[in-house]
Amino acid sequence: MISSLALTRFMLVAGVAFQTGPQLVHDGKLQEALDVFVRGVEASPKSLAANNGAGVVLDLLGRYPEARTYFTQAIKAAATPLEKAQAHRALAVSFGFARDCRGAGKADGSAYQYFLEAPDFYSAGEVADEAGRLCLDSGDPDTAYDWYRKGHDAGMRETNIPPERKDLWDFRWAHARARIAARRGKLEEARKYIAAARAILDKGTNPDQQVYFAYLTGYVAFYAGEYKAALTDLQNAVQTDPFIQCLIAQSYDKLGDRAKALEYYRKAANTTAHSVPAAFARPFAARAAAE
Repeated sequence: MISSLALTRFMLVAGVAFQTGPQLVHDGKLQEALDVFVRGVEASPKSLAANNGAGVVLDLLGRYPEARTYFTQAIKAAATPLEKAQAHRALAVSFGFARDCRGAGKADGSAYQYFLEAPDFYSAGEVADEAGRLCLDSGDPDTAYDWYRKGHDAGMRETNIPPERKDLWDFRWAHARARIAARRGKLEEARKYIAAARAILDKGTNPDQQVYFAYLTGYVAFYAGEYKAALTDLQNAVQTDPFIQCLIAQSYDKLGDRAKALEYYRKAANTTAHSVPAAFARPFAARAAAE
């Protein structure tokens, strides 16, 4: 039986990990945050939150193998199938930081299968799209294509799916195919899918997706070598997105404006998000800024 003193100590340490750790990460105090989460794991080895928190910080610090050790422990600590699926998604992002498409696909594949069987086809589609994005950003457009196709097909399986949801999945599929074509150097094909995405948006069924169109056109323009056009479009995308910041920095770099490139590289390198966009942007921007 745990003593009252030990229980009090556990509650204090765990409470600090759950409350202080995320704030320290947000403030960019990564080593302090890691110390807090590690103490949380030591106090409660099966704590999902503490293990996940330690993994997040280690990814942000570029210590990827160590991070995956904690994410694996978080998966084992998950109390429900849903928690386990969410923990697998965090592990997939961790593989994304290391630009490991295969690892990301395996981790997201577990979550994808869970949502298919739930059945929650919308979430299954989102997980597959997530794996597609991680693979594309890791430089594997072929595997990315397969995952994005799975995402579209899963999303469309939703029972009594409303027309606007169909349009959403069609937009995402066109968006993905345009980016993949651009990465393959097939620019005419990319522009064909841009036109398809524009036509879907023009229906007016998904106005919240408009901002992602600027990301798409800027992305394709960048890979077409049209760096001024890329900048114009990307400046209408989400400016707080570290991936967009990284693309803007790369565009300035290609145009020979190193000062502006560094400004945006530093923004992207300083993100404390543990997300699909950050998985590519933070490590890439940190290296580019250092060079």
